[in-house]
Amino acid sequence: MLLRRLQLANLQDRLRPNKVVVLVGPRRVGKTVLLRQLIDELREPHLLLNGESMSTTEVLARRTPANYRSLLGDRRLLIIDEAQKVPEIGLILKLMIDEIEGLRIVATGSSAFDIENLTGEPLTGRKYTLRLFALSEKELTQVETRLDARDQLEQRMVFGNYPELVQMDSNQERQLYLQELVNTYLLKDILTFEGIRNSDKLLSLLRLLALQVGSEVSNVELGRQLGLDKKTVDRYLDLLTKVFIIHRVSGFSRNLRKEVVKSKRWYFYDNGIRNALAGNLNPLATRQDVGALWENYALSERLKYQSYTGMLSYNYFWRTYDQQEIDWIEDRGGQLYAYELKWNPKKQPQAPAAWAKAYPAASFEVINRDNLSDWIGKWG
Repeated sequence: MLLRRLQLANLQDRLRPNKVVVLVGPRRVGKTVLLRQLIDELREPHLLLNGESMSTTEVLARRTPANYRSLLGDRRLLIIDEAQKVPEIGLILKLMIDEIEGLRIVATGSSAFDIENLTGEPLTGRKYTLRLFALSEKELTQVETRLDARDQLEQRMVFGNYPELVQMDSNQERQLYLQELVNTYLLKDILTFEGIRNSDKLLSLLRLLALQVGSEVSNVELGRQLGLDKKTVDRYLDLLTKVFIIHRVSGFSRNLRKEVVKSKRWYFYDNGIRNALAGNLNPLATRQDVGALWENYALSERLKYQSYTGMLSYNYFWRTYDQQEIDWIEDRGGQLYAYELKWNPKKQPQAPAAWAKAYPAASFEVINRDNLSDWIGKWG
């Protein structure tokens, strides 16, 4: 099952002369497959290099325009997979696009650290950055009817949307895949960074977060439970964010005294990763955390939609000290959009009174399994 990725159209659009497109996302979400799709659709001469190969490092090490012109020949499309593995790759790419007229470059990386390495000062004004996630509900409509998707939704809330995983036939196979993904690929990126040697603490931190999805989390309390100081917890959370395992949502306020603004909530980009870390891959019907699973899943799909459509939104949650709250707030162009996430379509809460009074111009909508497709542009 080879699906056309939504990010392909954006990649083609930003592939412009003397620019670099940096494609980032966690391991195993399909960056290499996306590159193959790009090559197949463009059907033009190109040079494809693997940054993890020593031969790539060696051929790019001689940093002269003459060397790179000789390497490319008449080709004006260069693709480097895992480009961050090449020493001084930012300077190399800058020299290429500055000196070789009409050259277009695509470079991929597996973390936000790769963005910094690839698009730091050398590429200022010379690059576009795109994110790739695990498969989205919208992408899966290529092989599913709306009825099929409803049947598969519960499975994806448990096992997630990694491309290889959704093609597997048995839950046992999916479980083994997720365990391997957590223990190797995801931690591999984190543990390569200087000063990170204790994978046990990182895993323990992730497991604590997995059990508190959608709840407000204190970094001080996390540190107490792990035997770490707050600075170390802050650093670990930053690392986990930059390798696209978790994302943070802050409290929203426009200075209403009763609003909570200092707390943070943490979500996982993929439900399967969250559930593997929580040690619970049981079917939805047997679980007590369906609400948290739905919230995490719906928000991850919304982030994919925002990224792939280019929607500029500042995302928050909202809560007051007297426990009025809303799961998800989007600030788009100064207009506020409030969303409450409910798995059960029969639950249709109204906007909290304090919110309606403070922000009368804001919209309010309940997102459930019946209208998720509309919220993520699935059937548009």
